[in-house]
Amino acid sequence: MLRFLPLKLGRLYRCLKLLLVVGLFVILLMNTHNLFASFQKNELTDRRFINLNKCPACFGTSWCRKFMNGQVSFETWGRLRFLDVFNVKNVYFAQYGEPREGTRRVVLKRLGSNQELADIDQKICKRATGRPRCDLIQAMYKTEFARLNGDVRLLTPEVVEGWSDLVHCPSQRLLDRVVRRYAETKDSGSFLLKNLKDTERMQLLMTLAFNPEPLVLQSFPSDEGWPFAKYLGACGRVVAVNYVGEELWSFYNAPWDKRVDLARQLMDIAEQLTNNDFDFALYLLDVSFDNFAVGPRDGKVIVVDAENVLVADKRLIKQNKPENYDVWYESRFEDCDKEACLSFSKESLCNRVTVDHNYYAVCQNLLSRYATWRGTTGGLLHDPPAHVAKDGQLEALLDECTNPKKRYGRFTAAKELRDYLTQLVSSSSSSSATAR
Repeated sequence: MLRFLPLKLGRLYRCLKLLLVVGLFVILLMNTHNLFASFQKNELTDRRFINLNKCPACFGTSWCRKFMNGQVSFETWGRLRFLDVFNVKNVYFAQYGEPREGTRRVVLKRLGSNQELADIDQKICKRATGRPRCDLIQAMYKTEFARLNGDVRLLTPEVVEGWSDLVHCPSQRLLDRVVRRYAETKDSGSFLLKNLKDTERMQLLMTLAFNPEPLVLQSFPSDEGWPFAKYLGACGRVVAVNYVGEELWSFYNAPWDKRVDLARQLMDIAEQLTNNDFDFALYLLDVSFDNFAVGPRDGKVIVVDAENVLVADKRLIKQNKPENYDVWYESRFEDCDKEACLSFSKESLCNRVTVDHNYYAVCQNLLSRYATWRGTTGGLLHDPPAHVAKDGQLEALLDECTNPKKRYGRFTAAKELRDYLTQLVSSSSSSSATAR
């Protein structure tokens, strides 16, 4: 009887596949008219579709002319609205065309699921009227987003502290940077709020409160060497960023040399965001394989989801000297059965100068045997070659970086792991050169 079990499961699997194909075919037939309409119409020129009609309760308008002129259009599958049920994150691939530059690929984000965007509307209405439904545009002018009028010179920490991860513990220096680099205004470059129009100011504050990812990308731009996707612009509640490449998960089974290079870059990102010349520590609170992408030409790893980034100003911490500010903070290892699981204290991240959180996040969720994603375990550095496995150094460093046995062991292990990965990359490069 047990002999027939795999056979029965195989038949069941084939039946389910057939039902899925038939179901999709039926959906296509039911949506034939809409299907043809979808290919004929560029919905990105529709004000309601991109929620431009909800501004200033939106993320910006700097790219609206490009949208309205038809310079931005969905790629093939993105035009099929009935497939949106599978696109929970509301992330789309599109083509953007410039007469002199040609066409290039971009990524469009609504910065939230449909439910999350509906929740934004309800929260704005409740803040303004106490009711979940209202005239959204009128409500915006009754919220705290509008109360910071032109007479207020600066965006100050006490006003926005705790609104989102970006400003969980903001300094004046950080907020000045956010305002000065705000890209949804024609007169960027000033840290004075009064230089923004009322609508621009409300858009900035709403973005800061509901999804600060665009502000992270603007404040720490890729043009200056920060490892984030490049922000391009927004129209309504659709934000455009440059297309980086395939997500990190696509390289899970790549050749060993490629995975080692990616792992080294991930550790370099952890170091750069923790220690840099600007004395801003950017802590990644959500670290998973689909939050990173790899450039197809240069093979460079980039952070493509920056919604959950906490920024701590080390200069302010040193100045204020909160309790135990100079004691090194070690993130506590937590072995859980969920994907992308992390344990951290936001208050400790905000009040300590030396923190190992980014090393811990990368090692646990991406590199080590504890990394769990889409039903797999073993991390990006799974199944090393025999000579690496026999050496045992890689496994020991990954274990200490993830679940340190010594006090401050993760700090030491992270540095040694970066050096070790660099050696592996160098040796593989030398071997390749010799082979040629």
